[in-house]
Amino acid sequence: MSACIVGWAHSPFGRLENETLESLIVQVTRQALEHADVESSDIDAIWLGHFNGGFVPTSFTSSLVLQADDGLRWKPATRVENACATGAAAVFAAIDAIESGRARLALVVGAEKMTGASTAETTAILANASYVQEEACRGMTFPGLFADIARAYFARYGDHSAVLARIAAKNHANGVRNPYAQMRRDLGFDFCNSVSPRNPMIAAPLRKTDCSLISDGAAALVLADERTSLAMRRAVRILSHSQVNDYLPTSRHDMAALEGPRRAWQQALSRANCAVSDLSLIELHDCFTIAELLLYEALGLAPPGEGARALDSGMVYPDGALPVNPSGGLKAKGHPIGATGVSMHVLAAMQLCGDAGEFQVREPRLAGILNMGGTAVANYASILEAA
Repeated sequence: MSACIVGWAHSPFGRLENETLESLIVQVTRQALEHADVESSDIDAIWLGHFNGGFVPTSFTSSLVLQADDGLRWKPATRVENACATGAAAVFAAIDAIESGRARLALVVGAEKMTGASTAETTAILANASYVQEEACRGMTFPGLFADIARAYFARYGDHSAVLARIAAKNHANGVRNPYAQMRRDLGFDFCNSVSPRNPMIAAPLRKTDCSLISDGAAALVLADERTSLAMRRAVRILSHSQVNDYLPTSRHDMAALEGPRRAWQQALSRANCAVSDLSLIELHDCFTIAELLLYEALGLAPPGEGARALDSGMVYPDGALPVNPSGGLKAKGHPIGATGVSMHVLAAMQLCGDAGEFQVREPRLAGILNMGGTAVANYASILEAA
């Protein structure tokens, strides 16, 4: 039995100084229950996606969801964590419970409060999601790790710095239309393609505009089994979902390719009995612009080394054949770690129901999602359709 998204909520992403982790969780939980028009007492189980790692003092957070409504008391609640794919991991746990028949209605919340830590502290917290023995302990950070990926790609296929700037410019332009986005400013190609005091080199060849943002934010979903969804106001069917994990050390990867995402994506397409050409949009994990470029290739939008073709053809732009990150992606929307994968599913569901407002794509039928944890280590792909 398929799981269906029947309600959702999404907070603004950004530096939310008047919000705490708890207030973000409570806000989106209440809004998602209201949007789905379900009573809290009808929820069978709860999953919270929350990475933390030291962003906030509280490490035992699963029952914070119960603060939203007394009707959630006594419901089983579980915190899920899988680096930057934490949100998708929580969604997939709820899907599995529904498909197994253990739950009829499930609540998924993804949340992170990152901006209470300094930039240096945040960088160190995230670096601990690498293979610490070889990477973080040597001072490697995620900008540094993805800079290594960019250098490996450039060594094999030539300098693509301008292509990365085109991706950044595309996603920032898309973010202008997304009311939830942290950065709603069209920076333009020239700014993104230049090194300047406002756009410094972070880890060569990655500039500031090649890196995603430090963000606070939350998103939530109510999932139902297919039979229950028939009585709901809306339903978005999760046609397929696939998780693939790769080795943690980057030394065991081909740094110029993202093999884990490619395998997860192929499995998701196969299980949905569709091809990439059948999709209407994709929300993918552009934690760095080099990740989006390599994902064009891993997801079959272009051959290896030729990801720029997806931009040249206009395919991935909002009015193209397959818009990629019409929300602005992590680059402009923001990247509160635990919320990201949930956010991707919310935004794809909004598109399929025609509820995406100014960033709505034309007549969407199928949406693809790719959420990635670490350096293509934990990879989650799903295919959604309006039901």
